[in-house]
Amino acid sequence: MIRIRRVYDAPEPGADGVRVLVDRLWPRGLSKEAARVDEWPKAVTPSGELRKWFHGGGSAGEFRQRYEAELAAPEAATELTRLRRLTTAGPLTLLTAVKDPASSHAAILAELLGDTPP
Repeated sequence: MIRIRRVYDAPEPGADGVRVLVDRLWPRGLSKEAARVDEWPKAVTPSGELRKWFHGGGSAGEFRQRYEAELAAPEAATELTRLRRLTTAGPLTLLTAVKDPASSHAAILAELLGDTPP
């Protein structure tokens, strides 16, 4: 099972499983102890260029296409395979600082990992 949560929300030890930060930058004002992030695979996070393009007025549809292209790069593809393996061992929680995680890159990533989050 793959969950998507805000990194600022309190961890749920019994439900979160492996907690994976999927943002390129560390969340503001949050200590590493409070975040309880198990992994931070930057290869699967949107590039700085893609983030700047999107926040400059890019469309969600084109963001998805560009992000999927970034995830097809060898390093990202290897990391996606590893994350898929983690999902077979138990819950995987994708963490992001965005205000609406269900409409973010984390949702795209969850879908590509093989699960549609609740």
